[in-house]
Amino acid sequence: MIDPQLHGEPGFEVRLPDTRMLIGGERYEAGAGKRIDIEDPATGKVFASVPAGTAEDVDKAVRRARTAFESHSWSRMRPLDRARIIEAIARKIEDNAGELALLESYDNGKTVHHAMAVDVPAAADIFRYMAGWASKIGGQVNPISGDGRQYHSYSVREPIGVVGQIVPWNYPLAMAAWKIAPALAAGCTIVLKPSEVTPLTALRLAELALEAGLPEGVLNVVTGYGHEAGQALVEHPGIDKIAFTGSTRVGKQIVQTAAKDLKRVTLELGGKSPSLIFADADLEKASIGAALAIFFNSGQVCLAASRLYVERSVYDRVVEGVAQAARSFKLGHGRDPDAMLGPLVSRAQQERVLDYIEQGRSSGAEIVTGGGVGGEGGYFVEPTIFSNPGPDSSIVREEIFGPVLVATPFDDVDEALAAANDTRYGLAANIWTRDLSRAHLTARRLQAGTVWINTHGMNDPSAPFGGVKESGWGREVGEEGVLHYTETKTVTALLAD
Repeated sequence: MIDPQLHGEPGFEVRLPDTRMLIGGERYEAGAGKRIDIEDPATGKVFASVPAGTAEDVDKAVRRARTAFESHSWSRMRPLDRARIIEAIARKIEDNAGELALLESYDNGKTVHHAMAVDVPAAADIFRYMAGWASKIGGQVNPISGDGRQYHSYSVREPIGVVGQIVPWNYPLAMAAWKIAPALAAGCTIVLKPSEVTPLTALRLAELALEAGLPEGVLNVVTGYGHEAGQALVEHPGIDKIAFTGSTRVGKQIVQTAAKDLKRVTLELGGKSPSLIFADADLEKASIGAALAIFFNSGQVCLAASRLYVERSVYDRVVEGVAQAARSFKLGHGRDPDAMLGPLVSRAQQERVLDYIEQGRSSGAEIVTGGGVGGEGGYFVEPTIFSNPGPDSSIVREEIFGPVLVATPFDDVDEALAAANDTRYGLAANIWTRDLSRAHLTARRLQAGTVWINTHGMNDPSAPFGGVKESGWGREVGEEGVLHYTETKTVTALLAD
């Protein structure tokens, strides 16, 4: 029995939003009539269901998005008017913050206060920031040398067209916002496929966007499985660009499919990010920072710093400090105001993480803390720290996407950098030291799209985010994030012979 009432702290409850797909401003069930059950990760109980969209539903959404794009109701709207609507979406998010945070907790398992402090503000901030870009996407005059005659040459940025966007389950609302807002600022129309595990805040966000004045058909949401709806979106000839956040494995599959008709592609993929702590750092802050860098959101973060490298002279002290922080993080139901960490998103994810922990045990690495199932019911895993794992073990080489940290000592900066860069990933990294010269020189040598110094995870709508190596192509947010949704056109005119 699906409960339409979602209960938060005493006295706070909301009803489920309309769970049907939103296409062209209208609500639809899947053409095949099938639905996907949605579980509360804290209890394992089904509390909602959404349509299991197929290629037929994707085609309908793409056609509505194409009609909206070619009607110019959005792409050629006066930029300042487009900006006002994008800003209005930000206000709608803020006005419905409590509802969205509670919905995110049920959908994903994270704590309500986490969603209120991070997810909801991040979603509102990116729309507000991108509202400013709607009126600032310009071109340039080209200084043509030519053949001696007089020319006027200029370049303009035009919206790329209809974009297909596929977002993950770890930050459902924020990741949808990171995709949608820059595409809207550029003048594109969108077909969004949220994760089949966490689709509800994306559906509610699209509904709020319509309430804010977004024209029908500009933003369409198709729910469904990745291998059905997601694959159909990538394959559809009416899609001009795919923007994907998720695993490296799926990202590679998308590239292969998109190559058939040379769709534009941006990918924000996996990571195995390092923390580097030097002996001169503020060790108390560094220990807490390293703990939060991996255990925040129960480790279900692409930029999680899951590899810890500590200068040998302070290694034991730092590892114990990180372990103490980990032990202090209370696991609990997402609606428990005292809980620091919620469950993992699903039973499959819990089993995956526990399997990696067992692999770590079998490889001979020492467990400093954790290693078991936590919480009461639901899909919990204790924050876990391994010390001195083998450099080729799976817990060092592979993205676990859970609350598992591996710690290793180093003797000098060259050794630390060699270990930190010895990975196929390159999404993020952090450095802890009081020596700012060393910090910046080390940052230059780290193979990562983002490097933080004496902090971790500080993202901002103005700062481009993305990875190198197998962590992706292109950048999210910032100026680069907007321009990835445009094509450059050059116009050259002969003025005089």
